[in-house]
Amino acid sequence: MADRLYLSLWFPSFDEADMMPRTLAVLKQFPFSGSQPGIRYLGIHAISWNEPLVFEQTFDARATPEHAIELAGEHVHSDHAYEFEAMWDLWTPEVGGGLDTTWRLQPQPVKFLVHGTDFEDGVFQEDGHIEIDFGLDTPFLHEELELDPLSEERVKANVQKLVAFTSTIEKNAGIRGRILWSDSEENLVQKLIARLQKVQ
Repeated sequence: MADRLYLSLWFPSFDEADMMPRTLAVLKQFPFSGSQPGIRYLGIHAISWNEPLVFEQTFDARATPEHAIELAGEHVHSDHAYEFEAMWDLWTPEVGGGLDTTWRLQPQPVKFLVHGTDFEDGVFQEDGHIEIDFGLDTPFLHEELELDPLSEERVKANVQKLVAFTSTIEKNAGIRGRILWSDSEENLVQKLIARLQKVQ
């Protein structure tokens, strides 16, 4: 059964002056979709996720990370959270009329959830100053598929994109710690390693 996949990031400091520059540093590492580049949505919540939005904007023409950060920067408070949505391209199988599987690079949504230190009773301590929601872990595992050589290559390419993104954040965004995790209790890293070993 598929789980949601997250990457939680912590920084040495995340006060109001740090929040947007650090978020921009993370967004600049992201491999945006070729067909749908940029930020497509920004939502700002005060105090708790259950509270009404203080600000929201959908970008038809896709905003640059810098523009989205500039807008969010007008509402910086330690008890606020910020949701940025973007797309990246992952290999996705399409089963045709026959049994053959066709793989296509398709845009998939990714959410960046930025937690002020006073937001929702300090939820950042568990979920990270920035929590990246990759959606379901299916593109990185495809446990439902019998892997032929092409399928192996595609799944491996998706995993490599995830690993490369995580590595560039570690090198370039000044983080103090990170955890890749999923909703279930299963160790996601072990699942990924096991799946990768099957495809090597």
